[in-house]
Amino acid sequence: MTDITTDPAPADAASLHTPVIAWFDEHARDLPWRRPEAGAWGVMVSEFMLQQTPVNRVLPVYQQWLARWPRPADLAADAPGEAVRAWGRLGYPRRALRLHGAAQAITERHGGDVPSDHAQLLSLPGIGEYTAAAVASFAYGQRHAVLDTNVRRVLARAATGIQYPPTATTAVERKLARALLPDDEATAARWAAASMELGALVCTAKNEDCARCPIAGRCAWRLAGKPAYEGPARRGQTYAGTDRQVRGRLLAVLREAVAPVPQSALDAVWHEPVQRARALDGLVADGLVEPLENGFYRLPHS
Repeated sequence: MTDITTDPAPADAASLHTPVIAWFDEHARDLPWRRPEAGAWGVMVSEFMLQQTPVNRVLPVYQQWLARWPRPADLAADAPGEAVRAWGRLGYPRRALRLHGAAQAITERHGGDVPSDHAQLLSLPGIGEYTAAAVASFAYGQRHAVLDTNVRRVLARAATGIQYPPTATTAVERKLARALLPDDEATAARWAAASMELGALVCTAKNEDCARCPIAGRCAWRLAGKPAYEGPARRGQTYAGTDRQVRGRLLAVLREAVAPVPQSALDAVWHEPVQRARALDGLVADGLVEPLENGFYRLPHS
């Protein structure tokens, strides 16, 4: 594994920026959150939805969400359970509650407008390092290192010569990403979007298409002969039979119901009572399900 101990020279950084941005100008997907009319709220909604979820699953839910709640105040005025209901089968439904909480904070603290200041974004509920940088960059054209899985993989291969980045973002990766940022804000924002798209479409986790890559000629990993990954085993996520699957089935019943649901209706979705009870308890603890009297349940109202 190559260890980056010094910042790359500006000339080296520019040799990445120019071809990647040119490639992006020609090949970027026309996605609704990239259009000017999406605004900062549209960008923020997309960033919440796209976490660990592919674009094709996000698109219909995103469009329905923005049609129903075109501004943060619209979502904030609705019950959090409605956000969970509208989230549908995107998975990881706590993201819906976090987005609802962020909408409430934006409405209360910022007059209903998504703040442009990075520190203010970072202080919103459910907003972490990545999402704050992404919204500041993609919505407001600011200069920030935007490190999602795709960008981290592109930088790992092109700059450090390894197949995959570490499991969690490291200080070394952050230092490298900052060093590679163009000085100009607009160019830096374009680079953030372009390097992310390159990782999503070309420099993918499997079956990378180096013949289509605009920086294949200077990719450290390719030039080294594509050495195999030597880090910890990369385990694929399983779903069938897990508590996640049970939680999903329980939530599906509650999303489709117009009135509180009895325990018996929830018991019918999963055969194993201990796992089913554990999953339901977890949903209640996460604020995704609200228990009522006499063994009834509903999506949260407050």
